Amino acid sequence: MRFSPGPLAAVLLVALAACTPALDWRQAHLEGSGVAMLFPCRPDRHERAVRLAGTDLRMQMHSCHAANASFSLTYVDSAQPAQVGALLDELRGRTVANIAGVGAVRPFAVPGTTPNERSALLRIEGRLPDGRSVTEHAAFFVKGLRVYQASAIGEAVSAETVETFFGAIKVMP
Repeated sequence: MRFSPGPLAAVLLVALAACTPALDWRQAHLEGSGVAMLFPCRPDRHERAVRLAGTDLRMQMHSCHAANASFSLTYVDSAQPAQVGALLDELRGRTVANIAGVGAVRPFAVPGTTPNERSALLRIEGRLPDGRSVTEHAAFFVKGLRVYQASAIGEAVSAETVETFFGAIKVMP
């Protein structure tokens, strides 16, 4: 009797896929950002010009998608200290408006950041342009003249995932 490895190999592949975690947490030292944090997937780096608080700025983003959710760290550099508050306000406002949402706000602080009363963690319930319901968790914080936004958005982002993602943010000295 001859043994065929085909069916056994297929069963092993299915078993291995079932054991692969949906969130593969990894420490990411995000080039140029001054931040290290955990991402549940390998983030890609993007850059674009934006107009925020009446100023043309270069926005940089590190983002990835895992377990039906998107995770990102975005940052912009202000030209002057007086502009930092306006940038935080506009980023927060755009985040809520992007998903036509309503949300809860709580204080958020990352060790090593510049204290700012507008730094916060938002939990926003809203809808995507296609009508699907989503929840976005977004943290806003500052280091010097750099304004950051970390986000996790999806149909169902668990409390454990939110805690892991936002709790691991470290600002480099």
